[in-house]
Amino acid sequence: MDKALVTAIQKLRAVSAATVATALFKRGLRQQVIQGVHPVQKDHPEQYARTPRNMVGPAFTLRYMPAREDRNQITEFLNPQHPQRQAIEQCPEGHVLVMDSRKDARAASAGDILITRLMVRGAEGVVSDGGFRDSMAIAALDLPAYHARPSSPTNLTLHEAIEINGPIGCGDAPIFPGDIILGDADCVIVIPADIAVDIADEATEMTAYEDFVAEKVREGISIIGLYPCTQDEHRHAFAEWRKAHNR
Repeated sequence: MDKALVTAIQKLRAVSAATVATALFKRGLRQQVIQGVHPVQKDHPEQYARTPRNMVGPAFTLRYMPAREDRNQITEFLNPQHPQRQAIEQCPEGHVLVMDSRKDARAASAGDILITRLMVRGAEGVVSDGGFRDSMAIAALDLPAYHARPSSPTNLTLHEAIEINGPIGCGDAPIFPGDIILGDADCVIVIPADIAVDIADEATEMTAYEDFVAEKVREGISIIGLYPCTQDEHRHAFAEWRKAHNR
């Protein structure tokens, strides 16, 4: 990973998915949010006492397709080359495993043992537009995890893991290997790899101004002319605020 991208990832840890969505929208990109997913920890808040952190890292993908019964017997798990297992073992350190599970949580994309292995191997996080089994155990792991809802049956009952690290659609968002995945407490968004550095810079600037705005609104200032900024008095006040806060 080149130095500029490493720096961009560090910057993105301090911005929200909503701010990134605005920066992407300015560039005409409207379909980058992975729809219908949320942190597994929201299903089990009692398991998650730590301060949430942004999940940010390059995408490593796994694609599921509808299962065909003769190809998806329980004995398939004995195959050391099974794509689901291989995706867990191949996902590089610092990457986010993103699974196209056909927006179908009737069968689990993975369970706590596989996700624990992913964590131990140094993954940044995991996302499925389907569901995870053993979701309470996953919620207790020190690994950001996002899904549609808890699930129980094995993926073999309905889905077949078919392709590792190719282009996918997850929650209606187009994802290519290496795209930057950002997840916060609200949602997950996909940043095309070739503009990730620019988006990180712009989102960092936007976040500074939004923090300034939030402070002024709490002080009773009207949002008219402030958000968005159309008045010089607010521009000057923001410049002074940045100096005072080293932003």
